[in-house]
Amino acid sequence: MKNLIRAIVAGIGAKKIGGGRCGCIGTVVVFLILYWLLGYVFKVF
Repeated sequence: MKNLIRAIVAGIGAKKIGGGRCGCIGTVVVFLILYWLLGYVFKVF
């Protein structure tokens, strides 16, 4: 369940941050970075 929430939050963040001028590649890169960072956040909680 945590991975699903983590993916949804990373997807929303990637759309907001990387959805502008960066295009598809930028959105994917931002998604991967956010997904990786949220892994550490969910380990704390």
